[in-house]
Amino acid sequence: MSKKNMNPTPENDAVMPPKKKKKGSGLLGRIIRRFFLVLFTVVILAAAALVLVMNLVFNGPSPAARDVLTMSLIEASATKWVPALFIGEDTVAEIRTSKVEGGGLTDEVTDITQVIVQTNNVITGESNEWDNYPDGVRIERRSGDTYNAHIMIVKNPAQVYMGTSTEKFSTAIPGKRITEVMAENPDVIAAINAGAFNDDGTASSYVGSTPLGLVMSNGNCVWTSGKQPGLEGFAGFNEDNILVVSKSNLTKAQAEELKIRDGCCFGPVLIMNGEVNLEAYNDKSGFNPRTAIGQRADGAVIFVCIDGRQAGSLGGTYADIINIMQEYGAVNACNMDGGSSSVMMYRDVNGKLGTAGETVMVNNYSLLQSQPRRMPNFWMVRAAS
Repeated sequence: MSKKNMNPTPENDAVMPPKKKKKGSGLLGRIIRRFFLVLFTVVILAAAALVLVMNLVFNGPSPAARDVLTMSLIEASATKWVPALFIGEDTVAEIRTSKVEGGGLTDEVTDITQVIVQTNNVITGESNEWDNYPDGVRIERRSGDTYNAHIMIVKNPAQVYMGTSTEKFSTAIPGKRITEVMAENPDVIAAINAGAFNDDGTASSYVGSTPLGLVMSNGNCVWTSGKQPGLEGFAGFNEDNILVVSKSNLTKAQAEELKIRDGCCFGPVLIMNGEVNLEAYNDKSGFNPRTAIGQRADGAVIFVCIDGRQAGSLGGTYADIINIMQEYGAVNACNMDGGSSSVMMYRDVNGKLGTAGETVMVNNYSLLQSQPRRMPNFWMVRAAS
């Protein structure tokens, strides 16, 4: 007997041919996988190369290069932890605290007799420097070896005041972006960032919500947090519209005694009573975005914003800001918050920079930012009445 086929195949059960793959689907998949593999490899190699270069600078033969790189990184909230990985916390602290002996300022606070506000000043010669600037605001640009700087000169210091993001500071109330502030205040024609604020290096709403140190606005103390590490000075206008700079962070009582109407803390003081702060000038400050405020002997206010962390503008040092302030005749000047905070805006009423009526971003903030960061206070310029 022949064995029966236990699993007969019915005549109507045709053998199904294998499914054909769609043409191109396999090729596309391979291309995508290889692309991401190459991209991943490039990123890893670039990161490895960056680490090797940084290690060479940090532990190489040039202490000066090491110090500049260290200061450039620790001045930024997002990278301040990097130098310690290569040279240790003790060396970082030594670099950070080293100062030029005997190079500090002679005075403690501004001698207000050196500034005589002259809002109707006339330059000898054929024309007044303000003839072509009916709103009393002049904007210029300077370039150095490592930076592009934007300089704004405001004719009348009475127009400059301290704007705040809220009437009552609180960590529960986020700070505002300078673009918001300009949009909410149509009577303001210019603004830059101002003093120090809480910043833990994250993107939380806590960052930029409350200031550090003393803040005076419209003759009132709107915030004070006492002595704060990292703050090296104060800058503010008194009732006579004279910029007062101080090497120490003023208390509320001291500010009231000096009749400060608007001001904030940061520092260091760059120039006081015409004297350059050599400690700051020779400081191992890194190349970073910078903001500063100053005043000429005739009362005109000088704002400086230096672009940084960009391919075409690495950034500036304290010495760079001092050089610019001296070029523009500052008798008093103080460093403000910098880095990713540095920002300058102008309401171009007369079309000096482009289309009349547009509000323009004068400087170029960090490429790592999609928009200006939130801050608690701003130096603002009212339109002339």
